[in-house]
Amino acid sequence: MRVSRIQAERNRQTVIDVASRLFREHGFDGIGLKDLMKGAGLTQGAFYKQFASKEDLAAQASRRAMESAADRWTATAANPGDPLGAVIEFYLSMGHREERMDGCPVAALGSDVARQGTEVKASFEVGIKAYLEVLGRMIARTENEETGEKAMAVLSTMVGAVVLSRVVNDPDLAQAFLDAAAEQVRDTVSV
Repeated sequence: MRVSRIQAERNRQTVIDVASRLFREHGFDGIGLKDLMKGAGLTQGAFYKQFASKEDLAAQASRRAMESAADRWTATAANPGDPLGAVIEFYLSMGHREERMDGCPVAALGSDVARQGTEVKASFEVGIKAYLEVLGRMIARTENEETGEKAMAVLSTMVGAVVLSRVVNDPDLAQAFLDAAAEQVRDTVSV
């Protein structure tokens, strides 16, 4: 039975969405095509009609994950009183620490991305620049070079804290990493 072009595109988008989540949970090499397609409710044979390779899917899923995360940051930053405080509270929380499938793709896949091809890295680079833009708007009163440097320091601190909080078993130590990062971010921005 043939699938209509509209249904084929819906299936393709479903695969990208599912892969976006499953790659964050398992890593790029931690899940095979069969399980990715099963997660999308499709057969492995359908994959080859939609994507050139697993790397092609990884690049598209990475783009989707980064767009979703940037949208979440923007929505969280909509707090008119303290947008940066809202992002800090959300990002450096135990809830976000536990949110591997829907959490920050940089924290979930950063070290994996370093071993991927240029398309996957390009997807992350665009997303990271979007993060920096959102942070820069929250930090800056005027556009200058220092704002960009502060945004980079803030992002590095926050991502690193989430990664470290995820690699330890002790919930108190995990919380301590998140709390220390939140304090450091506030100090960085107020300087």
